[in-house]
Amino acid sequence: MEKSTLKKSITFIEALAIVVGMIIGSGIFLKPGIVLSNAGTPTMGIIAWVVGGVITLASALSVAEIAAAIPKSGGLYTYLGELYGSVFGFLLGWVQAVIAYPASVAALAIAFATYSNFFIPMNGLQQKLLAVFILAFILTMNVIATKFGGIIQTVATVGKLIPVVGIVAFGLISDIAPGFSGIQTSVTGAGFGVAILGTLWAYDGWIGVTNMAGEMKDPSKTLPKVISIGVIFVIVVYVLFNIAIFQVLPYEAIITSTTPGADAAEALFGSGGAAFITAGIIVSVLGALNGYLMTAARVPQAMGERGQIPFSRTLKSIHPKFQTPANALIFQGLLAVIYIFSGTFNTLTDLLVFVLWIFFTMGVFGVFILRQKNPPQKGRYKVPFYPITPIIGVIGGGYIIVSTIISDPIRSLVGIGITLIGLPIYYYMDRKKSA
Repeated sequence: MEKSTLKKSITFIEALAIVVGMIIGSGIFLKPGIVLSNAGTPTMGIIAWVVGGVITLASALSVAEIAAAIPKSGGLYTYLGELYGSVFGFLLGWVQAVIAYPASVAALAIAFATYSNFFIPMNGLQQKLLAVFILAFILTMNVIATKFGGIIQTVATVGKLIPVVGIVAFGLISDIAPGFSGIQTSVTGAGFGVAILGTLWAYDGWIGVTNMAGEMKDPSKTLPKVISIGVIFVIVVYVLFNIAIFQVLPYEAIITSTTPGADAAEALFGSGGAAFITAGIIVSVLGALNGYLMTAARVPQAMGERGQIPFSRTLKSIHPKFQTPANALIFQGLLAVIYIFSGTFNTLTDLLVFVLWIFFTMGVFGVFILRQKNPPQKGRYKVPFYPITPIIGVIGGGYIIVSTIISDPIRSLVGIGITLIGLPIYYYMDRKKSA
């Protein structure tokens, strides 16, 4: 069983669907009002989405060079281990495999059930049971074949774009209540920087595709392409979606609404608009859930291969028939179920946002270390406009880290504490491996 290897079954389109599908969750439908209220004017709101997109793209292009040079499963966990030392890679892998990924999977499963409540009224327990059921279905499909997970991801990504494209197509030609009319001339919100911060959360998730490198036929060429194309595509979608909403809803209606996407759909398509958007959010969340579970399992599996995690022999094994990391998938699924019933998933993900962005910024900065250790070879992907591009990415990551410390220092310290709990495990496993 241990001699089996992961099947190289992820196609270019499926990898692209992972990038787009993991970025576009429910945030696109809910964030426009928050960003606009902080930016102060529709024009500044659009600029915030563009700036956030540029920072994300700069980070993506930088990490893509690392992915091309180190085309191995495990993604950022693997990159940090090779560029900074195994302890840094382990600490990221520890928080990802045990807390961040399964808690995110749990949050998405609950979100799926919560939005489904729009069509089928359910109590709290019934929503949790539905969350577990949809998680079990996605888990089973990914255990049976990575190909099934890729198909689900592609279909869900196309499905989630239908309501977005509908609002953009009809919204841009609409003159129902143009939000751009009577545009304000001064920023009245919390600030442009806070608005950018909101967009950066909405752009998060693209790096998950790097976890799948071991299952791509030519990862050194495929990863830079899908990361670049995927992030650029999402930037265009986000900007057009926001322009369409500003064209349909007045400024005041957008900043006071918690569901501006649904409001825009209702204005465009009548009473069925809310159902249309809710269905789109359900499909969107399903795609994000599949993407997160699929990519999450590759971290404990990669850690198992390096003997860095308890039960490494079990977690690293590949199913001899299906050629999938079945045990790692089940491990992530079981942790997610625990988080679903304990209700701790949002608290845990909030605590670790600060820590994850530290590691993420280290990853972007890692392109400078990579060029010292392994100078670019002819034919290998290189980040364009080096060193300006990675510097923009590092500044963006640094801005999030500093903002988080200022806004919530206690939670930031707790996140660091949770991360450092992994150190005794690291040294124990390291001694065990040496012995």
